[in-house]
Amino acid sequence: MTAGAEHYFLGVDGGGTGCRARIEDGSGAVLGQGLSGPATTRLGIEEAWASISRAFKAALDEAGLGPDEVARTHVGIGLAGIGRKGALEALQAIPHPFAAIDFTSDGMGACLGAHSGRDGAIVIAGTGSIGLGFVEGRSLRVGGYGFPISDEGSGADLGLKAVQLALRANDGRLEKTALLTEIMQRFQNDPMEAVAWMDRATATDYAALAPMVMRHADQGDSAGRRVVQSAAEQIDTLVRTLFDLGAPRVTLLGGLSTPLEPWLAPDVRRRLKPADGDAVSGAIILARKAAQARRSADFRGVKNLPQLE
Repeated sequence: MTAGAEHYFLGVDGGGTGCRARIEDGSGAVLGQGLSGPATTRLGIEEAWASISRAFKAALDEAGLGPDEVARTHVGIGLAGIGRKGALEALQAIPHPFAAIDFTSDGMGACLGAHSGRDGAIVIAGTGSIGLGFVEGRSLRVGGYGFPISDEGSGADLGLKAVQLALRANDGRLEKTALLTEIMQRFQNDPMEAVAWMDRATATDYAALAPMVMRHADQGDSAGRRVVQSAAEQIDTLVRTLFDLGAPRVTLLGGLSTPLEPWLAPDVRRRLKPADGDAVSGAIILARKAAQARRSADFRGVKNLPQLE
């Protein structure tokens, strides 16, 4: 860092549904924010970077920073799909006007934000599910290998289990309930319609059924309760496993976190910690940590700083 000059810290959270950016000054005051569409390497590096750029340009415009200030801005980016082969190298090769950019996964960015950069872990329960964390320099990962082979307890998993039970009930292998009846109505009470839907359905399509499953479960529907209780047990296991692996604190995040939390085991609910901040906060923490590491390295005369992952 240049002595005597103000430095800025920009965080970006790039996910499959949207991208958010926020810029802060050295004291942590928010100067500007920006939003854009999906940013995930699944869409391709160029498309992901275009979305990231739209978000951070909007934040910079709102902050009113000029080229000199931008050149003193340290950037942290949490990006969905950063682990895809070649993605990180391709992103690091893109020219930019900033002091530095450091990348991590969107999940690890959320973990940094949830615990203010301290050791800890998160369980994300949304369309998919995964457990992630940092403990004494080690990265933790539990599950999250993709639907349908993994992502237990996720919205997609809830939807899949509910459709399976609905088909059994339609055959007479299981008692029909209000939930299972409503699901079959979506397929015109025709199993072959369900098969045709299955052939093109994505994890997001299955997860779109999750609110219906939760609603019926909360109303006492026996099939709904069976599906949701099973999902809660899977989330319980993710949380307990992270504690067993040494995580000192665990936070539950994701679109299903609030509706699913009452279904979790009492011991798990007691041990969960609210999030300190969001994934954009985590990306800013990454930028600050990386800038501090580079400054320390400069003072030691170290030329090659390892990338923070």
